[in-house]
Amino acid sequence: MKIPTIDFSEVNGDNRARALSVLHDACLNWGFFMIENHGIEEAVLEKVKLLVNTHYDETMKDKFYDSEVAKNLGKIQLFDVDWESTFFISHKPTSNISRFPNISDHLCKAMEEEYIPQLVMIAEKLAELMCENLGLQKTYIKQLFNGTKGPSVGTKVAKYPECPRPELVRGLREHTDAGGIILLLQDDKVPGLEFQKDGEWFKIPPSKNNAIFVNIGDQIEVLTNGKYKSILHRVLAEKEGSRLSIATFYNPATDAVISPAAEALYPGGYRFEDYLKFYNTTKFGDKEKRFGSMKNM
Repeated sequence: MKIPTIDFSEVNGDNRARALSVLHDACLNWGFFMIENHGIEEAVLEKVKLLVNTHYDETMKDKFYDSEVAKNLGKIQLFDVDWESTFFISHKPTSNISRFPNISDHLCKAMEEEYIPQLVMIAEKLAELMCENLGLQKTYIKQLFNGTKGPSVGTKVAKYPECPRPELVRGLREHTDAGGIILLLQDDKVPGLEFQKDGEWFKIPPSKNNAIFVNIGDQIEVLTNGKYKSILHRVLAEKEGSRLSIATFYNPATDAVISPAAEALYPGGYRFEDYLKFYNTTKFGDKEKRFGSMKNM
């Protein structure tokens, strides 16, 4: 099977109908897709990846291999752990990147001024196209996500280091994402990411030509009444190579009230902040039980 791929240069051109059709099928039947020709300059993407890799090598790599997880691999049974070195940057409604220790000014500027603004525009355009496919007002998702302060946008920067015993641990355990639209700039050489498709695990190959990988979060599933579903995914630990993952989340504001666009088939009328608190303790559990608990609340 080939991952659905959308040529983003077509969404405003003569082949717009084809691009919309591919997007709709991907959201209905896959929960993830690739976008090519998205308009972000290759130089910007390569700069971000280089700076993140440099930051990891200089400030994070030694700490990871000196951690209890790394030192105890193969010695004791490890529970509730992931083989990853990571940090999370908040961009909107306010940025916290300048408060991280040891992050260079070059990385701050590349993320905040060159990369993230363009990525947010892509996420908002995808939201508009989803609305068009669903017969909703073009700005429905954007307005729903805005709350009183605008959407929540953040980036999980992760490295999945080389693992001497990859059969003993996951890079990242199986889960769905809590939020809305997730845009991933990933490694172009080292594999490991897998999504579930029709009950089987589907390998997502490293991205070529800086294509952006996109997947749907729980809030899109709720607001579409389950039509567009969030999908289980995981990262396998790899024995050779350290995998790079820069995942940006276009999420609802914490005070955004999420409800289905039509008759309520899913839980609705909750604050995303409340869902996120519940998600943090049930991330690796059954999302249907999570939805049921929110409905009961």
